[in-house]
Amino acid sequence: MAGAAEEFPFGEATSVFKVGGKIFALSALGSEPLKVSLKCEPDLAERLRDAYPAVVPGYHLNKRHWNTVTIDGSVPEEAVAAMIEDSYDLVVDKLPRATRERLGWRLDQRS
Repeated sequence: MAGAAEEFPFGEATSVFKVGGKIFALSALGSEPLKVSLKCEPDLAERLRDAYPAVVPGYHLNKRHWNTVTIDGSVPEEAVAAMIEDSYDLVVDKLPRATRERLGWRLDQRS
């Protein structure tokens, strides 16, 4: 994803993905199975939690705006990819216009 960078601000055990200096994904690398926390619109967050037992309110995050997804095969890969893209888009949408333009991102690109 354009402008995305992996960082480890909380130590080497937690992978943090940022765009424009803002977090859109976090993962505890040692967790089995792997879990990833993603930003989400509140209404969609609730629907995803209802649809998939592996999607729960964000662990140690604002539970209204974040979901934690257990990557155990129960959520289709396409759905996980869409959640990651949505999280990225939510963050990029709030970045300054010049930053969005530098990333080549437009609001009409959102899925």
